[in-house]
Amino acid sequence: MNFDLYGFGPALAAGTLMTIKLALSALCLGLVLGLLGALAKTSPYKPLQWLGGTYSTIVRGIPELLWVLLIYFGTVNLMRTLADFLHMESLELSPFAAGTIALGICFGAYATEVFRGAILAIPKGHREAGQALGMSKPRIFWRLILPQMWRIALPGLGNLFMILMKDTALVSVIGLEEIMRRSQIAVTSSKQAFTFYMVAALIYLSLTVIAMTGMYLLEKRASRGFVRSSQ
Repeated sequence: MNFDLYGFGPALAAGTLMTIKLALSALCLGLVLGLLGALAKTSPYKPLQWLGGTYSTIVRGIPELLWVLLIYFGTVNLMRTLADFLHMESLELSPFAAGTIALGICFGAYATEVFRGAILAIPKGHREAGQALGMSKPRIFWRLILPQMWRIALPGLGNLFMILMKDTALVSVIGLEEIMRRSQIAVTSSKQAFTFYMVAALIYLSLTVIAMTGMYLLEKRASRGFVRSSQ
């Protein structure tokens, strides 16, 4: 194997950077959707419970690859109609935007259940203590519930992010030049399939190790002041 990967080293580096951008963008969107979904499912209002449950059930019941394809190709007519309305020549959803939306929606559906479990794990007495102090419901949530929920949910969210990192490879089917797409182009040109797919595997493994280290540090920071019970 050539040290410069037959001249495709810079291309793979650019693909790695694109993968990181896609994963972080989808993570941000997914965290917002997951938190909203969890609040809806734990809400005392039935319509919100139904909305949150429907979102998590439908999204988790359809493969991520189908969501990528549906969002990317399903928005073509919508974008054309919007372009005609705005008197623009063309308007389309980029592969990066479509991948971010699709992966963010999928991450959010699973994060909904993680956040929901974290919210239910917080004793009701904490909310009652906040009410006794005269705190409003929004203040109770931001000052009492959210910090504890974040600490409890971090391990589950870390596992979901590992899956999200690998799911970014699915976006290669719509032309986004991330790691897998760059690897496929290199294989087509050099005919060195094992070499480039092994390099892609090592890159994903490296990103996973870095993410695991980051999650460990976040969990350690979030758990300051809490002592695990020994059994």
